[in-house]
Amino acid sequence: MRKIYVIFSLFVAVSLFTSCLDKSSNNSDVVKLVTAEEMQSILELEDVQLVDVRTPKEYDEIHIANAQNIDFKSPTFDADISKLDKKKPVILYCKSGGRSAKCAKKMEEAGFEKIYDLNGGISKWKHSDKLTFKVQS
Repeated sequence: MRKIYVIFSLFVAVSLFTSCLDKSSNNSDVVKLVTAEEMQSILELEDVQLVDVRTPKEYDEIHIANAQNIDFKSPTFDADISKLDKKKPVILYCKSGGRSAKCAKKMEEAGFEKIYDLNGGISKWKHSDKLTFKVQS
């Protein structure tokens, strides 16, 4: 009887563990988190749309060179992203990764085919020599 209890307990534990893994992992083939190094390579090798989803004030203070600003919190956000090419890869970034992750999800739902999200946002990489920034003087 004890063996049956142990086997049943192991089965339940493995089932719970694998079901939790499925919910927490990103199974999307469309959205990929990237480092600054990967982002720089993508910018050099692919024709991409680079989008800063922070507020215009944040964008004006510092942004990655050649990025366009589409404020995630703007009431016109959905209309603004609809102007982007859904077939062309998009790289998103924000301050720390929260807004860009939400934006990536919205864009995936809207039918964008390839989305890259800068892991950790601009805060993590602003002192990196891997990306070129425009800073307000």
